[in-house]
Amino acid sequence: MSDLPYILSETIPRKNYFLGLDFSTQQLKAVVVDEKLQVLHEAAVNFDRNLPEYRTSGGVKKNGTTVTAPTVMWVKALDLLMDQLKITGLDFQDISAISGSGQQHGSVYWRKGVQNLLPTLDPTKFLFLQLANCFSIQDSPVWMDSSTHSYCETMEKKLGGPQKLADLTGSRAYERFTGHQIAKIVSEKAELYFNTERISLVSSFACSVFLGCYSPIDWSDASGMNLFNITLKDWDSQCLHMCAPDLKEKLGEPVATHTCLGPISNYFVERYSFDPSCQVVAFTGDNPASLAGMCLEPGDVAISLGTSDTVFLWLSGKPTPSLEGHVFCNPVDPEAYMALLCFKNGSLTRERIRDLFSHGSWDEFDALLACTPPGNHGHIGMYYDEQEITPKIQGTFRFNAFDQKVNAFEEAATEVRALVEGQLLAKRVHAEQLGFNIGESCRVFVTGGASNNRSILQILSDVFNADVFTQDTANSSCLGSAYRAAHSLAVKQSGTFIPFNEFMANRRPNFTLLCRPRVEAAKLYDAMAARFATLESSILTQQ
Repeated sequence: MSDLPYILSETIPRKNYFLGLDFSTQQLKAVVVDEKLQVLHEAAVNFDRNLPEYRTSGGVKKNGTTVTAPTVMWVKALDLLMDQLKITGLDFQDISAISGSGQQHGSVYWRKGVQNLLPTLDPTKFLFLQLANCFSIQDSPVWMDSSTHSYCETMEKKLGGPQKLADLTGSRAYERFTGHQIAKIVSEKAELYFNTERISLVSSFACSVFLGCYSPIDWSDASGMNLFNITLKDWDSQCLHMCAPDLKEKLGEPVATHTCLGPISNYFVERYSFDPSCQVVAFTGDNPASLAGMCLEPGDVAISLGTSDTVFLWLSGKPTPSLEGHVFCNPVDPEAYMALLCFKNGSLTRERIRDLFSHGSWDEFDALLACTPPGNHGHIGMYYDEQEITPKIQGTFRFNAFDQKVNAFEEAATEVRALVEGQLLAKRVHAEQLGFNIGESCRVFVTGGASNNRSILQILSDVFNADVFTQDTANSSCLGSAYRAAHSLAVKQSGTFIPFNEFMANRRPNFTLLCRPRVEAAKLYDAMAARFATLESSILTQQ
């Protein structure tokens, strides 16, 4: 390499940019922001379209309930992405720090001896050519896998039940969680497990490539493994022992998510002219990174209203993990937590009720909502077309004002409002069960297809007794990674922790107020939420 880049760096002041990446299920994305966190460059590699040689569908390979992705595909995608960023005109010398995210729960298995190879990669060759034979297991289990049910049952039974496991790790046993995937590998492919030197999550795997050595797993992504004690911020010895021998050594010591792990590897300095001082910040899971990208604060709720509905919560106090939902260590505040709730019956259920009672018209649907009062005269509906995740219920349940089950409501308008109120009350009830408190400072940020429906959003505002906003944040995981890179570098340079929200105060994306709660609705929905929780519990008891 010529000396020209170093001459330029002496005569032209280096800019202060931050690179965020997201290794998601279907694609690898990157965004570069400046000191003010304004987006300058973007790039993406779609696995199916840009890497057809790996024969994935939606970024994965399915064999019954087993779902995996070729690990080296992610490496080759990174080779392509770096070239794309170069084409955008990005000068990599201007990158001061890097961070990223990965699809949660997925795992990567490095074979023995690779720790000596990573620092010595040849900058004249592509990464995928040098790392192709570095994995003891070629296809990584990913979050869509559901083949580990028996291992989940075993862990919950040995620990004293699902609630005990949730209290320790933030979640009951889930098939996609990494601990059970590791247990399956030990049981079915023991020789490959014992040839494994390090087990990474997708996030720490990607971070390792940039570091040139094995990256530790961060606290927030570790919370999605059923192996990590979210209170003590360390691996739980009981859970480790149940899954595999010598597992702690293969996982390494976990670190706080804002940790600067060290300078970028020489491979990237030599091949792409990164500044040797560029810092690599611990990568985390895509859901925690989204919380950073949406710039949530204590008391905030983010709700995505899509095919499935998802709720993100910032938990300031002591969390109360339940059998539904997940509690993770907060990615931007080491003293706080976040919660994640998934509801399978989202927009498809809303569309079914629209078609049945509103002739397929959203305008008519909205008109029916408008002609019924908040609280729906005491009627409550629960609509679970598919077996729900939160909680595990399937079927349609209707109750009159006296909490008696009825087969149908008399009016179409009652049915429509029962659907919308029921879906939103469920989100509030399960958020509160995880330790979330609705207070005066509560704000709701909404995304997804239904975020354009003002009638639904007004009910959302009333149910949570909170202002509802939308904000200009696309690719929140990727953007959150860039934000975290900037924040973590500032923390390192200052020598003391800087609250993320203080750091973001004048830099956060714009947000727009959509709805305000009606004063008269607050007490009404407090009572409705209590009734909903009792009725849902009775259904679960009867199943």
